[in-house]
Amino acid sequence: MNKQDENTPNNGYASKKYPFSTKRYFKTLSLANDQKLIKEYRLLHSKERSWQVIRDGIRSVGILEMELFIYETTVCMVMETPIDFELNSAMDKLAKLPQQQEWEDLVSTLQNSKAGKTSADKWHLMERFFYLY
Repeated sequence: MNKQDENTPNNGYASKKYPFSTKRYFKTLSLANDQKLIKEYRLLHSKERSWQVIRDGIRSVGILEMELFIYETTVCMVMETPIDFELNSAMDKLAKLPQQQEWEDLVSTLQNSKAGKTSADKWHLMERFFYLY
């Protein structure tokens, strides 16, 4: 299997391991039902077009890893954090960082959302209701 084949949904995605305990959060939001806008949303999150200040801000509030997954107009976010991470506190800090609201307003034009909303307002925490014990 070549490197490109490893990064496809059918082959799963490798998880990074940390030398300490971590936990995951799953959030979801809806995008505008417009293929052109969805394409732009994906491009804005690409390595080439995403804002470094936003990536740095996410890490500065304690988020170790963040992934976005998409199916049609539904986006799912997976966040990996230290075990003592406090979500509400981190989201409050994130909302106050430089250029964060500017970013949120930009992407809100592509989401099923309105300008002025914070990340915490737009992303809905998902509840785990099944676990293969």
